[in-house]
Amino acid sequence: MNEAYPLRYTQSGMIFIDPGDDCDKVVDAMLASHYDEEFCIASDWDPLFIVRLMKSGFLVMSVTLYNNEEDSEPVPDDVSNSVDLILPKLHLVRSVLFFQDMHIKHSIRPYLSRYELRFDTDFETVVNKCLQTHGEDWLTPSLVESLYSVRNQSARLSVVSPVVFPQPVSFSLYRNGQLKAGEFGVICGRIYTSYSGFKEENNAGTVQMILMIKALEEAGFDFLDFGMPLNYKTDLGARDISPEHFVRIFRSAQI
Repeated sequence: MNEAYPLRYTQSGMIFIDPGDDCDKVVDAMLASHYDEEFCIASDWDPLFIVRLMKSGFLVMSVTLYNNEEDSEPVPDDVSNSVDLILPKLHLVRSVLFFQDMHIKHSIRPYLSRYELRFDTDFETVVNKCLQTHGEDWLTPSLVESLYSVRNQSARLSVVSPVVFPQPVSFSLYRNGQLKAGEFGVICGRIYTSYSGFKEENNAGTVQMILMIKALEEAGFDFLDFGMPLNYKTDLGARDISPEHFVRIFRSAQI
């Protein structure tokens, strides 16, 4: 019988992951131990480590901690007042959309032909728009810098396609030459994981997602990973699945 992979915990009970860990084995041990937190914690911003976290199925988020925060993880002594930490997230419930399940409301159908979807032409603009819309709660400066570093590890994709190594990408929606909605996320194998998005007019966000889902299906992806369940995702046809189910189908979609 194989010994369980050793997990390390912070004082607050979060699993700590570092570059010396086998991220897949960490995931297996989390599931086997019925870890009841959605987040782990890490502190090494090496792009290759970030890639390994993504390739193991984590949605990589972040948080800024300050020395004067109460009930937080300790900030290293050599940091003057704050530090950005990595929060690898393996959702307790994961929202995924299998393409055959996509539902397009009749009210939205007339809008689909009014827009143009562009792939990975506006990554920096889309990220900045998401920051303007949602703030830096989890999309910290260190995470933004890390996403750019990961993008620089491999050749830029010119079309939507599966990849061996995780690649942050963007989808943007235009009407009459003007950017109206967009999102960024990570392609890993035959899976696209959505991270954050924005819209600048009614219905544009829904149209962007629908056209993106169609593009992913046509390119041979297995499913869309929406991350956290929300009503608008369910309305599009997304299902809520367990982390065990998610990890199984995520791994089967790697190339």
